[in-house]
This record gives sequence, structure tokens and C-alpha cells, in this order.
Amino acid sequence: MKLKSTPMQINLPVIVEKDEDGFYVAECPSLDGCYTQGKSLDEALKNIREVIQMCLEEDDEDVASEIAGMHELSFHTIAVEV
Repeated sequence: MKLKSTPMQINLPVIVEKDEDGFYVAECPSLDGCYTQGKSLDEALKNIREVIQMCLEEDDEDVASEIAGMHELSFHTIAVEV
């Protein structure tokens, strides 16, 4: 019988952008294929939390521990001429 380990709380980055149709699209770049949308920002954030939990349930505990061990994350906006 496998014992369930104590749950841990981890902080994950989430990127949200409003698309051309007015929906908020949320993505967690730390997890492959982890994205969703909502009609409001609150709905998108609620949905991405659920999707993150589903993604982490599919992965093993080592993945969650590895993600929890990330100590540096930066977000940059870069201007380019087009």
C-alpha cells in the first residue's frame, strides 16, 4: 500500500493575456500544456488553478518537488522593430 505524502504548497508563475475576443487566456509556463481561459480575469485565474492541480496530479511527486525548487524566474518585455 502506497502512503500519500503530506501536501505541499508551491508558487507557480501564470501569464494572463486578453485575446481579441475579450477572453482572458491563462498559461502556466512551468507545466507543458497547462492553459485555459475565462470570460473575466477572476474566472481565468480560477480555471488555471484547477488546470494546474490536474496537471500536477498527472505528474509524479518528483516533478512537483522540482518545480517547487525553482528559485529564480524573470519576465521581460523586449521591443523589436517590425
